[in-house]
Amino acid sequence: MSAVDMRVRIGSLELRNPVVTASGTFGSGREYADFVDLTRLGAVVTKGVSSEPWPGNDSPRIAETPSGMLNSIGLQNPGAEAFCAGDLAWLSEIDVPVIVNLVGHSVADYVAVTERLDAEAAISAFELNISCPNVDAGGMAFGTSCPSAAEVTRAVRAATDKTLIVKLSPNVTDITEIARAVVAEGADAVSLINTLLGMSIDIHTFRPRLARGVGGLSGPAVRPVAVRMVWQVARAVDVPVIGMGGIMCAEDAIEFLLAGSSAIAVGTANFVDPSATVRIAEGIERFCAERGIERVADLIGAVRGV
Repeated sequence: MSAVDMRVRIGSLELRNPVVTASGTFGSGREYADFVDLTRLGAVVTKGVSSEPWPGNDSPRIAETPSGMLNSIGLQNPGAEAFCAGDLAWLSEIDVPVIVNLVGHSVADYVAVTERLDAEAAISAFELNISCPNVDAGGMAFGTSCPSAAEVTRAVRAATDKTLIVKLSPNVTDITEIARAVVAEGADAVSLINTLLGMSIDIHTFRPRLARGVGGLSGPAVRPVAVRMVWQVARAVDVPVIGMGGIMCAEDAIEFLLAGSSAIAVGTANFVDPSATVRIAEGIERFCAERGIERVADLIGAVRGV
């Protein structure tokens, strides 16, 4: 394989390649360390972290669907103090950028967790999660209207100078409006899509398969929707886009790059193949080498005919 410059930029971050992990699918990397050399990733994006412990939703919280899965975990996490003492301390010893996904029930919650984590040198960037469909307060409630998305972005932007990525919800009428609103308030990048709101019913019990009734749909079934939304947002804002949604192989990832993603996040594929991230990164490099593409950045937004 010939040398390909795989570096990409997200805000002030230079990633060694465009493959990162999707929050909520990779823990903080510790669970996958036996399968993946984390230093071969562009970045590790952690599971959501809140200022105080967050219990999550009742079980059952996972249901398989055709070409995907539904989850209703509900952002369960032990809180910022436990995260810093445990997972972050472990990650700080590894040569990989760490992007922490921030969650909260209110604007004050988001600010509190940002302020607690901002001084941690091991954290390279924050991903502001305003798009989780699996909580009753916070999450997607902030990401489905321009005023609320702008408010929480503005508040978190004031609390940190680190690169700020805002994770967008697909459960909206026009995702480009939300993207413009958060960029106007200081987002350095946006990531999309989070899961689509879905439901599955057991016809034998007449009851939903998830305790909460509804959950977030991910996996290959959502990929065409995600590619379309990435393409729209990349044309609407002048900041980098991290694309995700059903990426299972290098070909899927390249589709997102062509649509305008500067980086891509691998999520559900991690549950099927724990080494998916590295396999996809190697596949992107191979694709470029075989076609004489010297820089992976040359693929970004290179779709033709539209």
